[in-house]
Amino acid sequence: MLLLGFRGYEIPDEHPLARDLAEGNLGGVILFDEEMADASRTGRNIRSRAQVKALVESLQGRARRPLWIAIDQEGGRVNRLKPVYGFAETLSQEELGTINQPATTFAHAEKMARTLAELGINLNLAPVVDLDACPENPIIKGKNRSFSSDPRIVARHAMEFVRAHRQHGIMTCAKHFPGHGSARGDTHLGMVDVTEHWTEKEMIPFQRLIEAELCDVVMTAHVFNARLDPERPATLSRPVLGGLLRQRLGFDGVILSDDMGMKAITSQFGLAEAMRLGIEAGLDVFCFGNNLSFDPEIGGKASEIIHRLVTDGKIPEARIDQSFQRVASLKRKYKLM
Repeated sequence: MLLLGFRGYEIPDEHPLARDLAEGNLGGVILFDEEMADASRTGRNIRSRAQVKALVESLQGRARRPLWIAIDQEGGRVNRLKPVYGFAETLSQEELGTINQPATTFAHAEKMARTLAELGINLNLAPVVDLDACPENPIIKGKNRSFSSDPRIVARHAMEFVRAHRQHGIMTCAKHFPGHGSARGDTHLGMVDVTEHWTEKEMIPFQRLIEAELCDVVMTAHVFNARLDPERPATLSRPVLGGLLRQRLGFDGVILSDDMGMKAITSQFGLAEAMRLGIEAGLDVFCFGNNLSFDPEIGGKASEIIHRLVTDGKIPEARIDQSFQRVASLKRKYKLM
C-alpha cells in the first residue's frame, strides 16, 4: 500500500530504502530526476540511461515481491527522462491535443512506453485526464498538461496513450480524480477549493476509460469540493472515492493517492489521521514522493501506522487485504507476479 520516493542513483546496503525493501514494506517506488526538498542538492534518481536501468534492476533484486517502478512521464514540462540525461524530446499533452490526431498521440506515447520498458519502469503515472477548464490553473493549464477543454477529446487521446503503453506492458494511471482542471490553485501549496467551479463533465474522461477497460490505476486529487464532501478533500473522501468512483463509475481497480506530502494534506491532517481517513475512504496505495519534504524513515513510519490501525481495531484486516488483492491482481495482469 506504499509507493515511496527516495534519494540516490543507486541503493547501497546501508540505504534506508534497502531495509524497507528487505522487510517488504513497499509495493513500489517512484523515480524523480530533480531534488525539490533541498536546493543544495542537484539530483535525485536519474543521471543516464544505463544508470537508471541498473538502479531499477537493483531495486527489483532487493524486493521481496515485484515492485511497481513508477515515474511521472507525461511529456513536455512534466518529464523526468529529459534530453540532458540522454533521452528523447517529448511533447506535452496540450501540444498533442492541439494537433488532435489520435494516431500521433499513439505514436508519441508508444515511443515513450518503449523507453520505459527498456529501463524496467513498469508504471507511468499518466495520462492526465483533467480538463483544460481554467486559464488561471497553475498546475494543469500552467504546465500544459491537459489534452483539451473538451472531455471527449481528452478521453480519445487518453485511450490512445494507454493503448500505446499496454503494447509494451506498461501500466498507466489516469489522474486526478474527480478532476483538477477547474482549480484556481495548486494543491502542492495548500488547500484548493473547487466548489464553485468544478462540473460533472470533469469525470467523463475517467468514465470513458473505465468503460473501455483502459484504466489500471486512478490517482486522486487533493481538491476540496463542498458539494461532494463538506468535510474532506477528495483523496480522503468516502463519498468521492467510494460513492463516485467505485459505485457510480464502477471502477474496481487500484486507487492511488496523489503525493501525501503536498500541503493540501499536511497543512490540515497529521500523518496517522490522513492515512486512516484515506483507507476508510477507499485508497489502495499511498504515494509518498518524499520530495516536497524528505524523511528517510517515512516507509517504516507509514507501514507501522497501517499495522497499528489494524491491531488497534480501527481498520479491519479484511480492508487491508482488499487493497493488497487489487494491487496483486494488477501486477499479475502485467506478469509481475
